[in-house]
Amino acid sequence: MAEKQLNLHTLQPAQERVDRKRVGRGLGSGKGRYSGRGIKGQKSRAGSHKMKPGFSGGQMPIYMRLGKLRGNTSKDAMPVGPFRTYTQPVNLRDLDRFDAGAEVTPESLVQVGLLKNTKIDVKLLGDGDVSKKLTVRVHAISASAREKIEAAGGTVELLREPKVKKELPKKRGPGSITAPVADEPEAEADAADVSDETAETTEPETTEE
Repeated sequence: MAEKQLNLHTLQPAQERVDRKRVGRGLGSGKGRYSGRGIKGQKSRAGSHKMKPGFSGGQMPIYMRLGKLRGNTSKDAMPVGPFRTYTQPVNLRDLDRFDAGAEVTPESLVQVGLLKNTKIDVKLLGDGDVSKKLTVRVHAISASAREKIEAAGGTVELLREPKVKKELPKKRGPGSITAPVADEPEAEADAADVSDETAETTEPETTEE
């Protein structure tokens, strides 16, 4: 079969064109009178198809009726629970795979198979014992793990400085306002002046005979 010669009168679109359905053009068109929207109601109004996902007609949505995970949700309280954690825990007993004098880093933990990747910060916990001298470089470490590593002759270096918690200002109740206390030197000077005045007034009077 010979190929069609491409000319202006043989041009065709790659996909067949479909005409837009015209609504409101009489009852005989099939989309007249109510234009396929039914009679009255919210979805017959303009803008009714721009509702957010989960909208339930004004009643309590299902995502608000379902139960929530318990626990703190404040950023200051994180990490909390098994579902909300920002560190990958590694125990001391897992460091037996390293030789004495080795360097423990997130990259080396991936090489020995303790971690899958280095995307999450590593925290070393004190579960177990260590008898080898190791150089540990992790993001965080517990106090017991640090003591055990240093007792075995190893060293610990943190890859990220720990966050310092901000101290909240103490609340003062009503009536807790205290009067300003005068400085001690000024108070002593005032006391000296008063004593001089009292000494002058209490001198005995002498009478001429």
